[in-house]
Amino acid sequence: MNIYDLHSLAWSQLDARRAQLPHALLISGQRGLGKFELARRFAESLLCEQPTPSATPCGQCSACGWLAQGNHPDFRLLQPEALVDAEDTATEKNNKKKPSQQITIDQVRALDDFLHVGTHRHGLRVILINPAEAMNRSTANSLLKSLEEPIASTLFILLTSESERLLPTIRSRCQSIRVPQPEKRLAEAWVQQSGVPDAARWLALAGGSPELAVALGGSDEGRLLEAMVTALSCGVKLNPLAAAANVDAIIKAEKRPAPLKRMIEWSQKWLFDLTLARRGLPIRYFLAQVSLLQQLAKSTDTANLLAFNRKTLQYRMQCEQPLNSRLFLEDFFLGYAALFRTN
Repeated sequence: MNIYDLHSLAWSQLDARRAQLPHALLISGQRGLGKFELARRFAESLLCEQPTPSATPCGQCSACGWLAQGNHPDFRLLQPEALVDAEDTATEKNNKKKPSQQITIDQVRALDDFLHVGTHRHGLRVILINPAEAMNRSTANSLLKSLEEPIASTLFILLTSESERLLPTIRSRCQSIRVPQPEKRLAEAWVQQSGVPDAARWLALAGGSPELAVALGGSDEGRLLEAMVTALSCGVKLNPLAAAANVDAIIKAEKRPAPLKRMIEWSQKWLFDLTLARRGLPIRYFLAQVSLLQQLAKSTDTANLLAFNRKTLQYRMQCEQPLNSRLFLEDFFLGYAALFRTN
């Protein structure tokens, strides 16, 4: 199964715009659906010199070869430094400065020369921005200048999992395509095809996002996830300071980007399931911990759970900034443990 089969509806919507391309597309959907691969394939098909009858890239022409090597002269990818491959960021341990989790204004300004010279292949130029919400206000305003004054033979493709974080002026200048969650049958087949065992479990934890399920099931994410679940399973018996120390050690050893943010995202899913259990509703994410969640739900109440869930939204924003991870985690686990002391 390929990305076109997994997201056939979104691909058909992209394909329909081929005859009259807009100057900017905004592709949105929940994290881990495979939006980046879908958009990348679309960009490749536009730049391909010998596309197949189904309008997919041929993989054989010079343009496809350059794209595969990452040096096509008419293609640019803007993404945070933290999203580059782990092997490329391994040297960061020896550097004082950590890779940025934001798309910087310098990256956008660096597009000026690229945008204002002719295309090398006398065709289209494509700029792929992933994720668009990684732009701060200054960066977004810098990009807005290019979107407000469309340049001939130029297509911007913006990807986002949090479209509400984009400036309204950015959204209004893009044609939007929503990538829906694929059918469960297709998603499970995708995960299994990728060699990840227990596809249903990882797909549930990933909220139905097949690419995220593959990443979780085939990476070291299990160590961070296990530590978090172990801590949150303690309920009223949780030792917040000890839990913070344990999780902090794992986070500092992480090579993948944004471990604190990922931990908070897991906790939000845990709290969501705990709230469902409290209301007597089926668990959505942590299927292997159904009995435990139902037991924990008896010693808390819905109002406190909802209040703490709202606070995790603040935690999620805070963890994108430089902070002391140990103190951050202590505050988080102290707040969580307090949920079970009111009953």
